[in-house]
Amino acid sequence: MIYSDIAITAFAIAVMADLFLFKNSLLTRPAFWTSYTIILPFQLLTNWWLTSKNIVMYSPDAIVGLRIFSAPAEDLLFGFALVLSVMGMWEFWGRRGMQQDPRPNKNKGGKSN
Repeated sequence: MIYSDIAITAFAIAVMADLFLFKNSLLTRPAFWTSYTIILPFQLLTNWWLTSKNIVMYSPDAIVGLRIFSAPAEDLLFGFALVLSVMGMWEFWGRRGMQQDPRPNKNKGGKSN
């Protein structure tokens, strides 16, 4: 499997997970797109730096060939999948109480609630 296939698969899985597994529907929310708009320039900057300095190199046979700021276009799909997945899991587990502080609340008298 080449990098393009992996990026497309990751993108498709993230979209399906958001809509059908997590049932968050983040893709339909303006807040998600605002967040992604803030994240995207930093992804492009990081990708540019890593690929222009040859820290990360891609085989021409493993990518489509279209580059955006010297990084393969597939990186945008892969980055989108990562952002959507993390935000989706955050909301999914948050709805199930995973973000609650497990320590008991202490009032001023030192007694647990």
